[in-house]
Amino acid sequence: MYEWQGKNCAVVGLGVSNIPVIRFLLQHGAKVTGRDSKTADELGERYQILQELGIHCLLGHDYLQGLTDYDYIFLTPGIPKHLPEIQEVIAKGKVLSEIELVLSYAKAPVFAITGSSGKTTTTTLVGKMLEASGVDCYVGGNIGQPLIEKVVDIPAEAIIVLELSSFQLELLKQSPDGALVTNISENHLDIHLTMDNYIRAKKQIYLHQSPEQVLVLNYDDPLAEEMAEEAASQVYYFSMNEQVAQGTYLENDVLYYTDQAGKVEIIHRSEIGLIGEHNVANMLAAALFAHLAGASWEAIRQVAREFTGVPHRLEKVAVLDGVTYYNDSIATSPSRAIAGLKAFSAPLILIAGGYDKQLSFDELAKEISQRVKDLILIGETGPKIKKAMEDLAKEQGRITTVLHETDTLAQAVKLASRLAKPGDVVLLSPASASFDMYPSFVARGEHFRHLVRELESK
Repeated sequence: MYEWQGKNCAVVGLGVSNIPVIRFLLQHGAKVTGRDSKTADELGERYQILQELGIHCLLGHDYLQGLTDYDYIFLTPGIPKHLPEIQEVIAKGKVLSEIELVLSYAKAPVFAITGSSGKTTTTTLVGKMLEASGVDCYVGGNIGQPLIEKVVDIPAEAIIVLELSSFQLELLKQSPDGALVTNISENHLDIHLTMDNYIRAKKQIYLHQSPEQVLVLNYDDPLAEEMAEEAASQVYYFSMNEQVAQGTYLENDVLYYTDQAGKVEIIHRSEIGLIGEHNVANMLAAALFAHLAGASWEAIRQVAREFTGVPHRLEKVAVLDGVTYYNDSIATSPSRAIAGLKAFSAPLILIAGGYDKQLSFDELAKEISQRVKDLILIGETGPKIKKAMEDLAKEQGRITTVLHETDTLAQAVKLASRLAKPGDVVLLSPASASFDMYPSFVARGEHFRHLVRELESK
């Protein structure tokens, strides 16, 4: 365990997750300095909170200077780790994070989920399945409230469930008791720079596990075999396509669990409350992970039937004049948007585009050409998606999807409402992050909801 009394700590990046870290450090006697590239005005309310806590802040251009003078450095998860100043403190072994502390201080078993898509839905499902089983469960990490301020009070008989991003994982030196990787596809290359770096970050969820711990992998993912060979822990699988020896799988539209003791029928896919093929895979993963964490099959089935989704993930907003509006703002990568498109058979009007994470839109363009009648583009990546569609049209000779470009989400929703006919679906599934226009995908999704409700009021 760490000794904090009198230690000098720098907290770099004064976002939502690091404010609880600062409070934790102060409570344990550390001296804390806050650092951020933003100004006091840009930090707004957070700066006021820091002032009330008595935190000295170094803000602006030089916020990374002199980090080697501190005993410990806490980095905001999304900061690029290749920056020279960050590399220097990493090399000196001074970097810690909220998740590192949660894993260190937790008396309860920790079950953590990562992946390029599906991790929020899967994490939420696992938490609800455990709660429905009567298990004292705490959900945190990349969703919910940071757990650092309460982790020391969480009893040993509880279960901690974490959603972990690649940013939260990449510098970890320990792994959770249970690890789940939903899938791996191209994402966050603006920060990780290469796909190899991104994959290496994801692997930290299991690389430090011991033989008595468990790892759940997607049998259908090309990287599953490599990951299983690297793991020291017990490996389970979930699969949409194959019967596995130990884990969950789909056969004749029924979800099953199997191990050495025999086979359990979980649920028919028609009974699942979530829509979309990708959510059948999420349910297979969640059911298996929740079972390994102690959930009952009865509770797992109950949640599978009743749970209809997390906010901003294929969230039905309204039906107006026979047109259904869905908010999929959490789809911040092409692979997530593709999964969303595949969930619908109705004619689609897609609103896409946003902050550029340096990802390819070629596969998304193919899916759009097959499923979308009107594509409305916004944001930084609008021109990149348009080019991918134009390149596909040259390759195929012709595509039927009609392209439109607008400057704002408000204009896009207004245009979509004019283009839509009864029976159509208007889908916000940006395939991009939000930071060119909004502080988060949540803010973008809430604005979409507001715009649709404005249509409704008219």
